[in-house]
Amino acid sequence: MPLYTPPPGFHFLVEVLGLPPDANDIRFVEVGGLGVEIATEDVPEGGENRFVQKYPVRARFGDLTLKRGLMTRSAVWQWIERAVDDLLIEPKDVHVSLLNEQHVPLMAWHLEGAWPVKWSISDLNASNNAFVVESLQLSYRRFRRLAG
Repeated sequence: MPLYTPPPGFHFLVEVLGLPPDANDIRFVEVGGLGVEIATEDVPEGGENRFVQKYPVRARFGDLTLKRGLMTRSAVWQWIERAVDDLLIEPKDVHVSLLNEQHVPLMAWHLEGAWPVKWSISDLNASNNAFVVESLQLSYRRFRRLAG
């Protein structure tokens, strides 16, 4: 039986559903923060002082961070701009897919109700020969893992 080899994490696709499709607009180079944690509540038990009971309360999803080369025109940027300038929060579903060599999803995550909470760019530095990278942080309700 051959040993299992985990898939590489450099071949992926991010789509913001409900925005006009543009091949350049989805070229993110980094995705971070995809995870879930079960929040707990500590409840002291009467008469038992050696420990505290811990009970699950709800799932808590962290913010998703997306990074890519700065784009001067972008439907994603227009979505961010409406949220920042007009406080027009338009939740969108986001689809993150880990792809195989044939560009077919091995695994995918569907994030529900994502909206921008932070945008920034890398430092501008005349002595550094690097692309300008924009970072987008999204808050979302929850995600579910989809079969590949």
